[in-house]
Amino acid sequence: MNLIDNYLKEKEYLICIDSDGSAIDTMTEKHKKAFGPQAVKVWQLEEMEEDFLKHWDKVNLYSHSRGINRFQGLVKTFNELKKEGYQLPQINQIEKWTQESSELSNPALKRAIKNNENNQQLKLALQWSQRVNQEISKLEKNQGKVFIGVKKSLAEISAKADLAVVSSANQEALLDEWESYDLKKYVKVILGQEAGSKAANIKDLKAKGYDKNQVLMIGDAPGDLRASEKNEVLFYPIMPCEEEESWQEFANQAAEKFFSGNYQGEYEEKLIKKFNFILK
Repeated sequence: MNLIDNYLKEKEYLICIDSDGSAIDTMTEKHKKAFGPQAVKVWQLEEMEEDFLKHWDKVNLYSHSRGINRFQGLVKTFNELKKEGYQLPQINQIEKWTQESSELSNPALKRAIKNNENNQQLKLALQWSQRVNQEISKLEKNQGKVFIGVKKSLAEISAKADLAVVSSANQEALLDEWESYDLKKYVKVILGQEAGSKAANIKDLKAKGYDKNQVLMIGDAPGDLRASEKNEVLFYPIMPCEEEESWQEFANQAAEKFFSGNYQGEYEEKLIKKFNFILK
C-alpha cells in the first residue's frame, strides 16, 4: 500500500523536508564511502578509480545534478566519462530502464529483472545498489550528523505544520536514520525512493487538501527545486556548505515569512538565485 494512502491532513500547512544533505549531514559520506567505491568494485573500474570517483562526486555532489537518484547518477557518471574518451562497460539497458521506469528503486529493478532474467546489466545495477545499502547501514551514526538548528526548527514548525520527509534515499535507511537521530517524532510520514519521485510524492501530499501557497519544500539539490516548481509550491534551499547558516535563517526569518504568507516573491527569489549560483 502507498504510504500516502492513509495520510491524514491535520494542519493547514505542509512542509516537506529532504533528508541527506538537508537535515542530516550524510550525503557526502554516503557517496564517498558507499556509492562511488561500490560502483568501482561492481564494474571492476580499479584502473581508473581516481578519475571515476572524481566524476562521481562532481555529478552527485558538486553540480546541478546534486541529489539525483542513484541509478540516474550512475548513468550520468558513465556517460560523462565516455564523453571524455574513457572505455567503460555498457550500461545502455540500465539507462533505458531509468528512462522508462516510473519508479527508480531496488523493488522496481527486481521487477524489471523478473521480466527479463537474462539482462545482466540490470542484475549488476541491482547488485551495486544492494551493496551500497549494506555499506550505508555500516556507517557510524551520531547526533553530530544532524545539522545544528534542524531539531529546534522541526520542533517549532511541527506545532504549526504537518511535516513529511520527501527523499530519494532508500526507505530503510531513512527510517533508521530519523529514528536514530530522534527526529522521526516530528514528522507524519517518511517517503523514500520506493514511494516514488519527489515530485509525485509532493503532488500526492498536496492533494490531501493543502493550498499550494501553504506547502513548502526544504532541500539542498536542484531536484528538490524542480519538484517544488512542478507542483507550484514554495521552496527553501539549504545551501551546500552553508547548511547550518541556512537552518539559522530558516528559524529566524523564513519560517515566520512562510506562516504569515510573506515568503513568496522577492524573498524566495533571492534565496533561489543564490542557490543556483552556488551550484552553477
